[in-house]
Amino acid sequence: MYGHVEKLAEEIKKGAASVEGVEAKLWQVPETLSDEILGKMSAPPKSDVPIITPHDLAEADGFIFGFPTRFGMMSAQFKAFMDATGGLWRTQQLAGKPAGIFYSTGSQGGGQETTPLTAITQLVHHGMIFVPIGYSFGAGMFEMEQVKGGSPYGAGTYAGDGTRMPSELELAQAFHQGKYIAGITKKLKTAA
Repeated sequence: MYGHVEKLAEEIKKGAASVEGVEAKLWQVPETLSDEILGKMSAPPKSDVPIITPHDLAEADGFIFGFPTRFGMMSAQFKAFMDATGGLWRTQQLAGKPAGIFYSTGSQGGGQETTPLTAITQLVHHGMIFVPIGYSFGAGMFEMEQVKGGSPYGAGTYAGDGTRMPSELELAQAFHQGKYIAGITKKLKTAA
């Protein structure tokens, strides 16, 4: 809603595209809130990133799904999109494809781990392979001198009241996640 997930997504895309032979695309799910409600929430205009349809997922070799957190879980907009993937589930078109998760929360207690943990159910029902980053980001995972979102589940950021944008360290973790998961996706595709 305020651009935090998009900022992380842009870095993830750069990281994925840094892997030779990988084409990365950026999409956004359809908005479910009315313009009136968005106006009352002081949400800025949506970006020009293309809107994804469930059919678009079938064309991809792998995914890194990002969403803001609402009450410690994925936002309703993303959940509504996943709910629309029933046809893909029925035909198992996403089964065996690697997928990662990244997120934005308002505070430290806002769901940096519960959000990805509860989102994994979406991947499991499709038979996707969840690819966490673990501690592969190295020293950045142990940063204690500055506020840093993210976890072994994936990259993350703290939005605060909406005015705090992702830090350089959070963006570096997002780049790492994109590169890491793209590399695994490429290995799986070439092994098939």
